[in-house]
Amino acid sequence: MTSAGVRATARIAATVDGRGGTALPVLEGEGPLALRRTRAVGSEARVMLVGAMSGPLGGDHFTVEATAHEGARLHVGSAAATIALPGQAKGPARYDVRLTVADHAELHWLPEQLISASDSELQVTTRAELAAGARLVLREEQVLGRAGEAPGRLNSRLTVRRAGRLLLDQELACGPGAPGGWDGPAVLAGHRAVGQLVVVRPEFEREMPQAALLGEFAALAPLAGPGVLVTAVAPDARHLRRVLDEAARTLG
Repeated sequence: MTSAGVRATARIAATVDGRGGTALPVLEGEGPLALRRTRAVGSEARVMLVGAMSGPLGGDHFTVEATAHEGARLHVGSAAATIALPGQAKGPARYDVRLTVADHAELHWLPEQLISASDSELQVTTRAELAAGARLVLREEQVLGRAGEAPGRLNSRLTVRRAGRLLLDQELACGPGAPGGWDGPAVLAGHRAVGQLVVVRPEFEREMPQAALLGEFAALAPLAGPGVLVTAVAPDARHLRRVLDEAARTLG
């Protein structure tokens, strides 16, 4: 990776405000990562990630850090899809997401889709660290190529820990140069959109949702703790969102 790439970090911290709501004492964005507070919903603070520049391009390194302190409720979305594009700098682009949720806090991480454009190369890592009493709703959606376009190379890793214990560690590699079979029947089966929904709730310790098929190309699987993973593939982003939204409604 060369020095020509852009480095940018966005930081969000949410705390209780003492009046039944959630304050945002830290809301800092750099360069292409702009943050905007939007209207709260009940006690939940809402933040929108706004892309101020195109990218990530080859050689770029973006990082988003979001922390919900004890008792806070935070919802983070994005204004538009993120598009990974080829760039002049050598090496892949990197996009790191770091989520931390304290006891009795709740974080909803619900960005728009990540699109892997032709000739791009992107490494995405998402890590969530949860306290024992934390709640998390996390959605990730990847789309391989724009309409009528071949995909770029995409490596994605998702890790969730609760009280120091690993709940989920999942990795997916797609596109040119990925290990063979990524487009075969055992992985994407010819589809171009793939997504995950992770829901962690202390209530699941008492009553865990059962493993189930959610249509032909989606499944719900309990994790090794009070959480579930929904995985889905679809022909496009619209169909994928519909499947994951329906799963979210089912899980409450």
